[in-house]
Amino acid sequence: MIKVTKRALLAAAAALPLMAGSVWAEGLMSIIVTDPANPYWFTEGEVAKATAIEMGYEANVSAHKGDTNVESNLIDAAITNKSAAIILDPANADGSIGAVKKAIEAGIPVFLVNAEINESGLAIGQLVSNNAQGAAMGAVQWVDLVGDEAKYVEFFGNPADNNAATRSNGYETVISQYPGLEKVAEEVANWDRTQGYNKMQSIIQANPDFTAVISGNDEMALGAIAALKEAGKLGDVIVGGFDGSPDAVEAIKAGEMAYSVLQPVAVFSAEAVKQADYYIKNGKPMVAEEKQLFDCLLITPDNVDKYTAPFVLSE
Repeated sequence: MIKVTKRALLAAAAALPLMAGSVWAEGLMSIIVTDPANPYWFTEGEVAKATAIEMGYEANVSAHKGDTNVESNLIDAAITNKSAAIILDPANADGSIGAVKKAIEAGIPVFLVNAEINESGLAIGQLVSNNAQGAAMGAVQWVDLVGDEAKYVEFFGNPADNNAATRSNGYETVISQYPGLEKVAEEVANWDRTQGYNKMQSIIQANPDFTAVISGNDEMALGAIAALKEAGKLGDVIVGGFDGSPDAVEAIKAGEMAYSVLQPVAVFSAEAVKQADYYIKNGKPMVAEEKQLFDCLLITPDNVDKYTAPFVLSE
């Protein structure tokens, strides 16, 4: 796995200018992510932390690993520690609603990043990638590479995360326009590389004649690539990813992954902290809309050299 350095993360955060005229801040920003073992969530937490510290806050990062009970306990700790704000990547679209309500009732503003909850009017802001836009863009690129006739496999993320269905639906909207593209397998691999590897091994045994893979994230795609390499089939299969992780970028450079859809996590993680700072100081949202979409970008062999920091593609 590619090492994501602190210097690169700070560079990504520093590339996003702080709000002009803000006074020096104090207090604790509690940042809760899913699992920092995944470079996407690691970057999310570290960029948010670096931005908060640069703005004058104390900041800590913790992880719930998709467990709503752990998430609830971490929210309790943030309340006990009198956090000025909570930056949360929710564990579950429905199951995290109670934890957010608890923080709001304690007078702590909550800003959600990366994933939404299925209730509006609680979080001050929900800052997420434009998953529908990114999925459609990725699917168009995938079809351009695969052609209009092929047997293919789809890897689906965590069903408790709305992003999984949004991306899958975005893929389907494009691919369904080509009757010659036949999906021979769809597997839930929960955003996980090991699960992607194991599921791909099983697919290779059951459906050996597919020639393309479209994945809901890079980690599942990278697991699939490892299994395909092991089986000697990677040269015959086109694999598309989603996230824009450092490991995916290396796979694109190596000719193993065809493309990845970059989520601007370094942008909206920093932005969430800036909006939290504004709310703390002004008592009102910096942005009127609660749900805010950040467009994704496409990484291909043609522009991969413009990847300048984790999840940052320079123009």
